[in-house]
Amino acid sequence: MATTTNYSWTTPDDTDLVKDGAAAIRTLGSSADTTVKNLNPGTTAGDIDYYTSATAKARVAIGTAGQLLRVNSGATAPEWATIATGGMTQIATGSFTGSSVLISSIPSTYKDLALVVRSLGNSTSNEQARIRFNNDSTASRHSEISAFATTSNTAFAATYSGFTTDSNNTNDISLAYVYFPDYANTTTWKMFFSQSMAAASTSTNFNFRSFIGLYNQTTAISSLGFIPQNGTFTSGSYILYGVA
Repeated sequence: MATTTNYSWTTPDDTDLVKDGAAAIRTLGSSADTTVKNLNPGTTAGDIDYYTSATAKARVAIGTAGQLLRVNSGATAPEWATIATGGMTQIATGSFTGSSVLISSIPSTYKDLALVVRSLGNSTSNEQARIRFNNDSTASRHSEISAFATTSNTAFAATYSGFTTDSNNTNDISLAYVYFPDYANTTTWKMFFSQSMAAASTSTNFNFRSFIGLYNQTTAISSLGFIPQNGTFTSGSYILYGVA
């Protein structure tokens, strides 16, 4: 039996008997049907066809809402993918009470961390709040400088890094924002940037301060401890975000 050039469909030879005509037509029709379907493999609205070879096709099923089409890791086919948008995901929330606060079990799956602290109060007047990376109280591992200072060669002489301006039990308007870049790497020392303000609701005066805090260890950050300069925490709340 003869075959076609492109798709090798079976056709009758010139010498075939007439009685084989019906069977030959059925064979040819079946081959054509199979080939046409292979050229149109979609089964659902939104499917996309692509070539797997010069003559063969496959389908990519429609993706989900918001996904984008990209080439797969092997550069062999298209695929749908959910693309990270750089948003923030809430990891933990809580209150500031007592002599210490701990945020533990921080996942290492984000690029950065962002911490928001609101309405922080202290039992002792004019006191700062302090951070311990990994709740580490070992001497000479923490330090901080004012972001407005030109300090150099600062020593690691503390068991904490300060991150807020002075506050006390009358400061019922306060806000601090602390950013921890690349917190999960295990190669470099860790740091944060903070900005904070505090003011009594009955006053037109306020305190403002910026810090850069440092931790001279290469361990990934999996927890954050907080202690007051003196006294105890009497009020305040926190929200910790993971930044994609």
